[in-house]
Amino acid sequence: MSHVRFLLVLCLLLLRPTWAGEDLQEKGVTLFFQGKIQESLAVWDAYVESNPTARPYHWQRGIALYYAERWADGRKQFEEHVTVNPQDVENSVWHFLCVARQTKVEDARKALLPVSKDLRIPMRQVLDLFAGTGTDQAVLDAAEAVKDPATKRDALCYAHLYLGLYEEALAHPEAAKAHLLKAATDFSMPHYMGKVAKVHCQLRGWLPKD
Repeated sequence: MSHVRFLLVLCLLLLRPTWAGEDLQEKGVTLFFQGKIQESLAVWDAYVESNPTARPYHWQRGIALYYAERWADGRKQFEEHVTVNPQDVENSVWHFLCVARQTKVEDARKALLPVSKDLRIPMRQVLDLFAGTGTDQAVLDAAEAVKDPATKRDALCYAHLYLGLYEEALAHPEAAKAHLLKAATDFSMPHYMGKVAKVHCQLRGWLPKD
């Protein structure tokens, strides 16, 4: 889509009634999964501006801000999200990633957002890893210990996604690539974060775009 055409579509959406906010949200999701990060943010920025009460809930926008290298804005988005969802390790992790890129890993650890409870496997081990008190092997062991095959695949998708993102924050590109490709291929999942793994690999040039 050309820049002019995209702006025209965005303007038409904004001129529709208030229920068009749902359309903006879904349009942003579609654009993000197409790897059109700037375009998705243009839509989501318009969405939260027209629906300010929705802003703290918009963790998807925060992830897109990370890929757009708007790390200060991403940090702010995740700090807003924790006020409405304090039980999500993933929010703390993406906040860490933004802070680490904005400043350095040591600052990201000091600023790590607290999590009251997240029972999903292997989220406790993932949080320990990013806090500097855990190991990558502990993350993998927790995921591998899951008995149900479908649940295990999901746990491994998350494990490799966040291990890869952690290695990227530490400037270990080969290790990051190995983990993220596993999350996007060997243990791919059709849910939002499974698709994020695929988008990540496509943006880095490790997988062809659809």
